[in-house]
Amino acid sequence: MAEVPVYNTSGEKVDTWKVEERLLGGRVNVALLKQAIVIYHANRRQGTVRTKSRADVEGSTRKLYKQKGTGNARRGNIRTNIMRGGGMAFAKRPRDFRKPLPRKMRKAALDSALLAKILGGDLLVVQGLSAEAPKTKVMAQIMKNLKIDRSCLLTLAERDRNIYLSARNLPDLTVQIAEELNAFDVATRQKMLVTAEAMKLIMDREASA
Repeated sequence: MAEVPVYNTSGEKVDTWKVEERLLGGRVNVALLKQAIVIYHANRRQGTVRTKSRADVEGSTRKLYKQKGTGNARRGNIRTNIMRGGGMAFAKRPRDFRKPLPRKMRKAALDSALLAKILGGDLLVVQGLSAEAPKTKVMAQIMKNLKIDRSCLLTLAERDRNIYLSARNLPDLTVQIAEELNAFDVATRQKMLVTAEAMKLIMDREASA
């Protein structure tokens, strides 16, 4: 059984959260986690790039001069890719890079990402995190108290506008709610900070799955 430290906003350790590893798959499935991250990357690509081929540029299709007898190298028409203003040799065309990620694979990848964070000591639970007003200075002080100076994913139980506005100006700090967690966001941040309420939601969801 793995243990997750629980801190208050002053950076003091107040408790320990015990997590049964079997609820998160029992082991980190590295191959699946890598596959999921590759798919998330692919699905973020727009695929709208387009460049002009020889067929798309203006110009005559007549051969510039005869093949032999001029002393020059062989030359085709003015649209060739080696001529100034010609088309590209392998022109890019719009395409869809999306790849499917079934629901069960998506959940298993998220479980592996969470388990990796727990086993690596990179997941922390915080109690009493709240914001009465948007204050970046207050959020920055909390991160400093918790000794988090690297990329971090802050997970909340529900949307909180004040916390979001307090965190958005801090570099490498991303705010997400527990229901919208995915393997990509968890795996690509070096630290993960979860509120006690959000941690309870996550573990209840895993226990009932």
